[in-house]
Amino acid sequence: MKPNEILLNTLLTNQDRIMISDEEIGDEHIGTSVETPMRSDAFELSDDEKIAQIEYHFRQIMETLGLDLTDDSLKGTPKRVAKMYIKEIFSGLDPKNKPAVALFDNKYQYNEMLVEKNISFYSNCEHHFVPIMGKAHVAYIANGKVVGLSKLNRIVQYFAKRPQVQERLTMQIARELQEVLGTEDVAVYIDAKHLCVSSRGIKDESSSTVTSYYGGKFQEAATRQEFLQAID
Repeated sequence: MKPNEILLNTLLTNQDRIMISDEEIGDEHIGTSVETPMRSDAFELSDDEKIAQIEYHFRQIMETLGLDLTDDSLKGTPKRVAKMYIKEIFSGLDPKNKPAVALFDNKYQYNEMLVEKNISFYSNCEHHFVPIMGKAHVAYIANGKVVGLSKLNRIVQYFAKRPQVQERLTMQIARELQEVLGTEDVAVYIDAKHLCVSSRGIKDESSSTVTSYYGGKFQEAATRQEFLQAID
């Protein structure tokens, strides 16, 4: 195998294997796993230790670019970026930041679809580390238990705050909701704009990407159509 090449299973029905370079993976927005790829030692360092290391390395990047880090506007940038990575935009990598979700008895016996739509989120493309911005729409049909509405938003935000591909983000949100709610009857629909498409490469500023997941009763045409009409 040549350097910078990996083997991937294609999504074709014949499961042929193809050779594809790491550069092509980024341009084609290919994901290799439903789980976020993490090393086994990912959490051996404390947040403060990670911030210190990222600050050092980002300083090296800025200096390599020829920027003058003695300038008042730039000298604090490495630490600001490091803190932003750990405390904000990639905080969803750390399980300790996973939102606690309390379930409540469905005392009203509401057994119809519940939809939370237009959940704004910001993520980052794992291939180029540039923003993904969009809206998520989620729905479920209660199976004896319900969850506070804000928790649906928090679950979306948790999985968005990590390097992502949109297909994985969609699946991770859906699987978490199914596990938390104890039901397969979950739907997730995401419409997002990728700056790796609009600001580089093809530089298409008008397109967006749509991904969806339909579990349980949402696989039925009528239920799926009801959901799609609700988020339209």
